Amino acid sequence: MLEAAQPEDSTSQPPRNIAIPPLWSRDHSFLTNITFLKVLLWLVLLGLFVELEFGLAYFVLSLFYWMYVGTRGPEERKEGEKSAYSVFNPGCEAIQGTLTAEQLERELLLRPMEGR
Repeated sequence: MLEAAQPEDSTSQPPRNIAIPPLWSRDHSFLTNITFLKVLLWLVLLGLFVELEFGLAYFVLSLFYWMYVGTRGPEERKEGEKSAYSVFNPGCEAIQGTLTAEQLERELLLRPMEGR
């Protein structure tokens, strides 16, 4: 049988043993355990409220709570960070990538950009 000749590559090196840090550090597993316990408590309470025939109300109120907790207040904004809503920025300055009414009108009417 004919075997294909493998060219000897002098630059190739055997794979090194690279130390990979563990995926679950002590801090991460603690956070995960707390989150898991919160979800478990929510599910138990959901089951209780379903038995009391208030399951839908509990679920909807939970959604409102998660929306409230998930939003940041203006005091939590970092120094120099702009809001996505230009009316909350100094001088009503829009963030990069915002579609303005002038840009939309220019693109729909196929007008050239200003300054060109």
